[in-house]
Amino acid sequence: MRQADATLVAQLADGLARRIDEQGLRPGTRLPSIRKMAEQSGVSRFTVVEAYDRLVARGLVQSRRGAGFFVRARSGQLAAVASAAPAAFTPPARIDVAWLLRSMFRDTNPSGMPGGAGLLPADWLDPEMVAGAVRAVGRSVRGHLVSYGHPQGFGPLRQQIAAFLQNDGVPAHPELNLLTTNGVTHGLDLIARHLVKPGDTVLVEDPAWFVIFGRLAAFGARLIGVPRGPDGPDTALLEQLAAQHKPKLFIINGSVHNPTGHTLSAGAAYDILRIAERHDFLVVEDDTYGELHPGGAMKLAALDRLKRVILVGGYSKMLAASLRVGYLAANPEILQKLADLKMLAGLTSPELGERVIHRVLMEGQYRRHIERVRLRVDDARQRCLKGLLKLGLTVHHEPHAGMFVWADYGRDTEALARVAADHGMLLAPGTLFSPSQAPSTMLRFSVTIADHRGVWTDLEKIFAQNVSSNQ
Repeated sequence: MRQADATLVAQLADGLARRIDEQGLRPGTRLPSIRKMAEQSGVSRFTVVEAYDRLVARGLVQSRRGAGFFVRARSGQLAAVASAAPAAFTPPARIDVAWLLRSMFRDTNPSGMPGGAGLLPADWLDPEMVAGAVRAVGRSVRGHLVSYGHPQGFGPLRQQIAAFLQNDGVPAHPELNLLTTNGVTHGLDLIARHLVKPGDTVLVEDPAWFVIFGRLAAFGARLIGVPRGPDGPDTALLEQLAAQHKPKLFIINGSVHNPTGHTLSAGAAYDILRIAERHDFLVVEDDTYGELHPGGAMKLAALDRLKRVILVGGYSKMLAASLRVGYLAANPEILQKLADLKMLAGLTSPELGERVIHRVLMEGQYRRHIERVRLRVDDARQRCLKGLLKLGLTVHHEPHAGMFVWADYGRDTEALARVAADHGMLLAPGTLFSPSQAPSTMLRFSVTIADHRGVWTDLEKIFAQNVSSNQ
């Protein structure tokens, strides 16, 4: 369709939609025939057909074979819901992970979410680079759009991922030990489905990314936290817990830990692998934020050569969350079982998104893009740290990478989060980041708030109100 024709279609469809919304056309009203509407509007019949089809797609009109097009009846309740603004979020009796996630996805404005949704603002990334890749893929795929992809993932993308991982010392092979996923969360879900049975013990870091707690609990796992410090987990306690509880897995953010921003030291990395060997458990290395580490960080998967370590990574954080493209690297035996599980659950990955990521990587701009993002995040983190210190918070161990700051408020942060919710602001209290869900004085902050001056004023007011209400 020519651009001029497309514009006429939109004008005609939008004009009729306005008349329907304003009740100029009542429910049950028959629209003029295609021929008559074309004559009245001075457009072609093809334009009218396209416009009517758009109204059908919007749910405003229904087509009755042999009778024409009629305005649909819409219940007042549905119309009211469609036009209503999002309701303010009210926390439950106990703030939990599900409530935080629902609230995060309801409103993705960084100024209303100082705790962060784990995403960077669009203008910090390069939407045009991704959009260009989408256009290029759209022009080239043709028949591939209507066929299944490969269960293990788009082959050329797996080759690129393998090359990147090999540069980091990970012995990745596109056919033997690499699998694409619908993001990191999907990868972790596959691992849990395959390896965790009800009653199994899984060791996790404390604090750690809260979503994994919910997923593991859903499979009946018994979660035990290992305290995380600036150099890594407490390895002496890890050894003790492993001997006592015989865990199936230990899940760890090796590089640029969420929420603290710390990275595993070489000594701790070797200790973890030795303990895993002695006590016969697998290590799941979540590398979601690893690319924000300056110069790259040592991967457990590289040291272990993918014997006991399963590496999980993805591209959602650095390119576009909506693409949902990630990967798993594991020893061939485990990898094949994970690939089979993925195939049985969903056949294949959505190949269109994987082709877009492949196109971005193929253009050769990705490394420079990552460096630009990292520099901006580093600058924002320094400004965020200064702002938090001015508010009276304490950062016990300053992070040297990443998009989060783990700060100590000095009081119970769940109560503070309730006060913030009353003001339309979403905080991430420390209790959510612990498998024990114990009361906490810690808060996670996203460095993206550094660019929102109003957030600092709002936080100051909320902190003051919380103090006065508890005196």
